[in-house]
Amino acid sequence: MVPDQDYSSSFEDKLFPQKYTFQINGRLFTCETPKVMGIVNLTPDSFYSGSRSDNSLAKAIELIERHITEGADIIDLGGYSSRPGAQEISHTEEADRVLPVVDWLVRNHPEILISVDTFRSQIAESSVHAGAHIINDISAGDLDRDMLATIGKLKVPYIAMHMKGNPKTMQSQTDYSNILTDIMHYFAEKLEDFKKFGIKDVIIDPGFGFAKTVSQNFWILRNVELFKAFAVPVLIGLSRKSMIYKTLHIDSSEALNGTTALQMFALTKGANLLRVHDVKEARQTIELYNTLYPKT
Repeated sequence: MVPDQDYSSSFEDKLFPQKYTFQINGRLFTCETPKVMGIVNLTPDSFYSGSRSDNSLAKAIELIERHITEGADIIDLGGYSSRPGAQEISHTEEADRVLPVVDWLVRNHPEILISVDTFRSQIAESSVHAGAHIINDISAGDLDRDMLATIGKLKVPYIAMHMKGNPKTMQSQTDYSNILTDIMHYFAEKLEDFKKFGIKDVIIDPGFGFAKTVSQNFWILRNVELFKAFAVPVLIGLSRKSMIYKTLHIDSSEALNGTTALQMFALTKGANLLRVHDVKEARQTIELYNTLYPKT
């Protein structure tokens, strides 16, 4: 891809003051320093086997306990695989995977924030009623016309990701007039839509690997600071993704070192949340970043 515009210049934080603080279930959550979201895939087919619980509550609990011990700020539960070419499952199956784990977390770790990764409004509503605090939607409302109204009614923070198509079709939809301009326009429109539905607390995710080629992913990463213009936190999900293992000619099981390297780069470009499979390493990366760039 040959970019038609140079977006490499930095934005000054003072020009675009960020909304770092959210009220979540009566608690104050701040993104003034970067946070870690630990991935728990309640699926048998997500791309990285180390994040999968294979529909076993016991395995999910083991993974959650490890994430919490290693310093996760948020646990992100997903019952529907969004890997390229993933097969659709029913609402009932997704709920059966997610809701018992939400219930267990609420009872055993009330201090932990729970995010549910779903694009279905029914799952979002059921999850929040069960005790989840955040909804993480790969489609930003495009795959369920009731999602935005549901989030507005629930009054929970909403993570909106950029994607074209759906998990089955997204890898065939990588054509853009200019990928950064297109994504910026996408989020500008989305944020206006969210206001109409009363959604006040928004986190945006550029969607690495979703309807994007490897080279497009790296171009977006080089320009992450652009998203600061929206004055909302930015979530970065690079963990063990194909942009890393295809570039290094390895597989996802060997992609931790590359993940750590790119996460540090993302932090220097303004990332507020890291969505990761490996919490300990992400926490260490943030600690080193905070030492390099201490808050004054």
